[in-house]
Amino acid sequence: MKKFTVHQGLVAPMDRENVDTDAIIPKQFLKSIRKTGFGPNLFDEWRYLDHGEPGMDPASRKPNPDFVLNQPRYQGASILLARKNFGCGSSREHAPWALDQFGFRALLAPSFADIFFNNSFKNGLLPIVLPESTIAQLFDEVAAFPGYQLTVDLERQVIVKPDGAEIGFEVQAFRRYCLLNGLDDIGLTLRHKDKIQAFEAERLATKPWLAHHMAG
Repeated sequence: MKKFTVHQGLVAPMDRENVDTDAIIPKQFLKSIRKTGFGPNLFDEWRYLDHGEPGMDPASRKPNPDFVLNQPRYQGASILLARKNFGCGSSREHAPWALDQFGFRALLAPSFADIFFNNSFKNGLLPIVLPESTIAQLFDEVAAFPGYQLTVDLERQVIVKPDGAEIGFEVQAFRRYCLLNGLDDIGLTLRHKDKIQAFEAERLATKPWLAHHMAG
């Protein structure tokens, strides 16, 4: 998992409430047995005017010129500004995969659905909860200033605006530790690799018959 320490990026505004995971990555793309390749189909039904299916060449699709992520001023955005209850609906982990693989690193909203919120941290995304008034002000500033960028400093737990003003945010200490060190659940387990190997060696030494069953 990619570490998250300090990230500066262009902000794209998703001015909709209750954006669910089926909108983030529609159900037909869950057929894939891979964990990669979902970025081109992020918000597929909103980004394109034609119906998408797995394996289609994005270059052959008909983009929706009115959708925010297709507008030239938001090309390359890596911070998504959203309204309340972002990520509601089904618990598909493909939603944070698609956001990450599209290029987003941080999400700002007044609230997130619980399962999506947890899945985001486990996949290297930083979802930040801010007051609705703060989010509304950011929407106004993004609209007013093309090329609007923010710096998200996880180490100091602040968002730095273009004028230098800072917005503080809270992150649970364990989640912050995992993001700063790039540790997902597997990475957390592998910190104890030597102890695990020592345990397995000792177990096989005292119960050698297990080697046969493990090999089989």
